[in-house]
Amino acid sequence: MEILNNLEPLLKTFWYVAIPASLIFVIQSILALVGAHASEGLDADFDTHTDGDSDGDGFHLFSFRNFINFLLGFSWTGISFYGIINSQFMLIALALLVGAIFVWLFFIIISQLQRLAEDNSFQLIDTINKEAEVYLKIPAKKQGMGKILVSVKGAIHELEAATTGVEIPSGTAVIVTEIDSNQLIIVKPL
Repeated sequence: MEILNNLEPLLKTFWYVAIPASLIFVIQSILALVGAHASEGLDADFDTHTDGDSDGDGFHLFSFRNFINFLLGFSWTGISFYGIINSQFMLIALALLVGAIFVWLFFIIISQLQRLAEDNSFQLIDTINKEAEVYLKIPAKKQGMGKILVSVKGAIHELEAATTGVEIPSGTAVIVTEIDSNQLIIVKPL
């Protein structure tokens, strides 16, 4: 670290911030790639949920990860523009601005990734008004159950079904009309 000792105080400060912040960022990135949460348990007590949810999965403005993002932008901007910008005030102001932009960009990236999250869990309610095909004949007037094949969210499900009308033979196209109180699917022929 003798190289850093010969630098001017402001540049030395930028380097002393950049080196540990960069190392922590690399460690966080590696842990994120292997599935660990590097910042788990390190969020501040005064989290700011920007998307309005309260379950803790939202973006936290004051978190360890955002602190590291800010320090990366701040320090590397200071190092990069040290020889170009002569005014220390302007250099620090630019470094602060870029640090804030790093946090904002991280927020944009995370919010876009959260938009990709989709709940694909199967719910019986999703079958209402869907067309289906009778797999095993359905006896008349709820006197027994048959089976239908119905496509919901791109997956085909084999479900037990009944009808309030006449018997429906195998291979008949039906539509799901309701789900009764016993979570039984009621269908009628198309």
